[in-house]
Amino acid sequence: MTFDFAAALVLAALVTGLVYALDVWKLAPARAAAGGVGGPRPMPWYVDWSRSFFPVIVVVLLLRSFIVEPFRIPSGSMLPTLRAGDFILVSKFSWGLRLPVSNTEILSTGEVKRGDVAVFRYPEDPSTAFIKRIVGLPGDRLVYRDKQLFVNGQAVEQTKLPGPVSDLEPGFEARQEQLGDVKHLIQVAPRMLDSGAREYVVPPGHYFAMGDNRDNSRDSRYWGYLPAENLIGKAFMIWMNWDCVTGNGHCGRIGRRIE
Repeated sequence: MTFDFAAALVLAALVTGLVYALDVWKLAPARAAAGGVGGPRPMPWYVDWSRSFFPVIVVVLLLRSFIVEPFRIPSGSMLPTLRAGDFILVSKFSWGLRLPVSNTEILSTGEVKRGDVAVFRYPEDPSTAFIKRIVGLPGDRLVYRDKQLFVNGQAVEQTKLPGPVSDLEPGFEARQEQLGDVKHLIQVAPRMLDSGAREYVVPPGHYFAMGDNRDNSRDSRYWGYLPAENLIGKAFMIWMNWDCVTGNGHCGRIGRRIE
């Protein structure tokens, strides 16, 4: 079973908050009244802990739920944009404020754009967070054929990069793609055959997501359309890389904006 950190934070806030409130209204006055000449009775350990940790838990919960949340990239499905071991920051307010745990939107703050890098709850297992690039919006008609993406009958602008590109896997080549206003890199394996062209029509309230590692990504081509309610937030920055911490390089990735 996957540990749900958001649910644990909410539960901790509820428990410590209730104990804090109970102490303010009942327990503290009772201790003061029963203290006598020696002063108030000592505060029980669970009350002391609750009064100390409740403000901290609430601040962390609010920041994580409505401002920014860190995630770790577990695989290479977004190469060369993101590599396994990157730690990223995700904006929780770019597309709308959502309640923790239920993920219910309570305030719309913006719209998802074609080319955005999204973190979302994996439709086949909502307890798992996935990251992919949004390539199709509601109503779009998409075709992926011969390493080329077509949106509403138009080929997405794509340019092969002649020079060496860092973070590229052996046997792959880098291409620059432009989705809307976003220019980003993808990697493809020229010798790997596509599974065959197929047309996708994105239904209302859904998106089509693909990894930048086009020939090594489990995305909407396999598990279907991404429901809007599964969105967690927009990835915008790499704040740390595990290889840098262990002395294996890639320190230059720290602080890089995600395009």
